[in-house]
Amino acid sequence: MRCLIIDDEPLALDLLEDNLKHVHSIQIAARCRNAGEAILAMQKEQIDLIFCDIYMPGINGLQLIKSLTQRPMVIFVTAYEKFALEGFELDVIDYLVKPVPLDRFLKACHKAIDLFELRRSYVPQPVVKNYFFLHADYNLIKISFDQVEYIEGLKDYVKVHFTNQQKPVLSRISLKAVELQLPAEQFFRVHKSFVVNLQHVSQLRRARIKLINTEVPLSDSYREVINKMIGKV
Repeated sequence: MRCLIIDDEPLALDLLEDNLKHVHSIQIAARCRNAGEAILAMQKEQIDLIFCDIYMPGINGLQLIKSLTQRPMVIFVTAYEKFALEGFELDVIDYLVKPVPLDRFLKACHKAIDLFELRRSYVPQPVVKNYFFLHADYNLIKISFDQVEYIEGLKDYVKVHFTNQQKPVLSRISLKAVELQLPAEQFFRVHKSFVVNLQHVSQLRRARIKLINTEVPLSDSYREVINKMIGKV
């Protein structure tokens, strides 16, 4: 993990550098005397953590951190307690008041290290969408895939039929356009005018498919493929 140490006092920078020798997983990328030097350093280096004083000439530490659009983790190290609340409102890791005991400094460092490791190990899970939207009656209606029994094409419209026999949803959209919103492993076109939910198919006949509440026609051109598809469900 790479860090910046920012303070207008050279002795304070030296003390930070000495303390960080006790933390092997944090390396100093640059020493900065003011906000301008810090901004230049962040343009050149990937910075994970900032140790920052508050009172500095020109832009102070609080103003610097507020100005960052992509903010690294921050630990304020300052002689002034009165800015603690404002500092924590910036979601900083810690707020240390000088003189800082070494054990207190190390505790703040380990909080930053733990958060850094947690973020690095986090793998976002893909969001599995189980619904789609259709315009109907001047509203945008959310429809769950599992509740759909079949979809019927009616020229420029589709009619969505449900397993619970609720009122079908009629929407001005082509059957082909609706198909593009449906998971191919769950929905299959069995006729030029019908798409069925394979989870709700109970029986295949020569020219018909039996669903939960009704039957729909099955075209010869789709029969062989749907037999294979149902075998996978």
